[in-house]
Amino acid sequence: MYTSQAFRDHCTQLGVRQSMGAVGTSADNALAESFNATLKREVLRDRKVFDSPISCRQEVFRWCMRYNTRRRHSWCNLLAPDDFEALTSATLTQAA
Repeated sequence: MYTSQAFRDHCTQLGVRQSMGAVGTSADNALAESFNATLKREVLRDRKVFDSPISCRQEVFRWCMRYNTRRRHSWCNLLAPDDFEALTSATLTQAA
């Protein structure tokens, strides 16, 4: 789909510039590759089929909400993003 002509045309209409890295290298998009690997490991596990597309979307959405707010991350000293933001914003000085 990403490389289909219809998708390319739609991107052009929207003013979106497509970018694709070299085949076989995940280094071009390491952040997305890491996120997708974590999603697959933590949500899909050994599961092959969801009851419905809606149940799949709901489970992925719940996971994303937790991942972005409450799941601990190594980049912020193993704090949850919400906790990290509260801690760091509390130490900022207010602009005059």
